[in-house]
Amino acid sequence: MLNFSTHIKSSELPWVTFVHGAGGSSTIWYKQLKAFSSNFNVLLIDLRGHGRSKAPIYNRIKNYNFSTIGDEVLEVLDHLKIQSTHWIGISLGTIIIREITERFPERTLSMIMGGAVMKLNKRGQVLMRTGALLKSVLPYMILYRFFAWVIMPKKKHVEARNLFVREARKLYQKEFKRWFTLVAEVNPLLKYFRFKDSNVPTLYIMGSEDHMFLPSIKKIVSTHQSALLRVIENCGHVVNVEQPEVFNQEAIKFLKQIGSK
Repeated sequence: MLNFSTHIKSSELPWVTFVHGAGGSSTIWYKQLKAFSSNFNVLLIDLRGHGRSKAPIYNRIKNYNFSTIGDEVLEVLDHLKIQSTHWIGISLGTIIIREITERFPERTLSMIMGGAVMKLNKRGQVLMRTGALLKSVLPYMILYRFFAWVIMPKKKHVEARNLFVREARKLYQKEFKRWFTLVAEVNPLLKYFRFKDSNVPTLYIMGSEDHMFLPSIKKIVSTHQSALLRVIENCGHVVNVEQPEVFNQEAIKFLKQIGSK
């Protein structure tokens, strides 16, 4: 089972489950923990191969797809007897949340998608193709640092960029290749998600400087009735780290509005 930690305030309160992105771990939510654990029961999960989810079983598994990863997340919920939860994800974690919701909508109360990845633009597709050619030649940290810089290029993004690079060092070359291959093949799934409204209350929280991913999210929100968008000014991709107070305020307000309906 994946490594997880819980912060339980009351059995009467709903659960909020946090899902990090590729190369991160549950530690990236440290600026959210206090605010959310004061209002909800909180579940933090380390995805396979990340953080403390590094048992030998995850080194042997070759079947990497988003359904398998989602099933591993749901295994934790089943273990804790959590029937349904609010989800909060960042970057590639948003794909995992959306995939779970597509298959098991009854497990999802709402989705909050930070720095959501719902389309790889031309630059992103070129980067992925280049990385696919070089992943067996270059040490993975060189590639990861480069991708992190492309996605988060400005000086004000340094804290978030360094956080993800620091966590990515805890991976190893084989694990990185598996996740990289997974992301490189994700376009058909993302196309489906862009086309189909989940019909689940969804809040996208994006940075105004997240130029690689923000345009596609604006298009999604314009066609999906269940979706709302909050753009944080002067902020890049990792919104929960760069602007934690605004992120927390907007996310908690959204969750309380849902709870009051």
